[in-house]
Amino acid sequence: MELHVGCCGFPQPRKTYYEHLRLVEFQKSFYQPPRVKVAQAMRAEAPPSVEFTMLAWQLITHRPSSPSYRRLLVPVEESKRDHYGSFRPTAEVFEAWEQTLEVARALEAEIIVFRTPKTFGPGPKNLDNMRRFFRECCREGLQLAWEPHAGVWEPDEVGRICRELDLVHVVDPAQGREKAGSIIYWRMNGLGSYRHRYTDQELRKFVSILRKSKKKKAYVLFNNIHMWDDALRFRALWEERSG
Repeated sequence: MELHVGCCGFPQPRKTYYEHLRLVEFQKSFYQPPRVKVAQAMRAEAPPSVEFTMLAWQLITHRPSSPSYRRLLVPVEESKRDHYGSFRPTAEVFEAWEQTLEVARALEAEIIVFRTPKTFGPGPKNLDNMRRFFRECCREGLQLAWEPHAGVWEPDEVGRICRELDLVHVVDPAQGREKAGSIIYWRMNGLGSYRHRYTDQELRKFVSILRKSKKKKAYVLFNNIHMWDDALRFRALWEERSG
């Protein structure tokens, strides 16, 4: 298996980060996509071996009632609040997707992750929105991935939807196994808490799970307070087993 290990965001200065890890999930694109020139500069300063993945803009997935909307540079118009989020097939949502794509091009990111909130649950309307959005959006050969909120959707249903819409199922492996996708994409959120520091024993368990997988490529992104140390130890444990 080809393993890629990194962090969700930069827990260290970028220069230091690039000296140790070759994968990063760009998170600012969720709150407010940067200007294209800023993303291009970030790509240019990173070594060619560094790979970016990124989050899709929240205007696609989250409703304006989400607290994360406070980080928008320009608030959405009050008269158009029902035009955003939940994959609604509106001009505003597709415009948000175009801006997400622009950042992906600048970063040369090949994987874009759509995180949906707890309020986005199974139901005919949400399913219809997803089908329309993913069938109509321009993918440009990118791998699109979906991380449903834990416990909201039945895993088998998520698998069916992902296979139907050609999506990678993103999971925290402590909460379940991926049900679809040609690759593995894990977001390691800490066991029960963002403050959790993974023990070597816990990390070895996840290494063993990957070793048993038949998938050829895996992305493991740490998203806890101790992400930097945990990512480095995880990679070392993987290499130890490889040796």
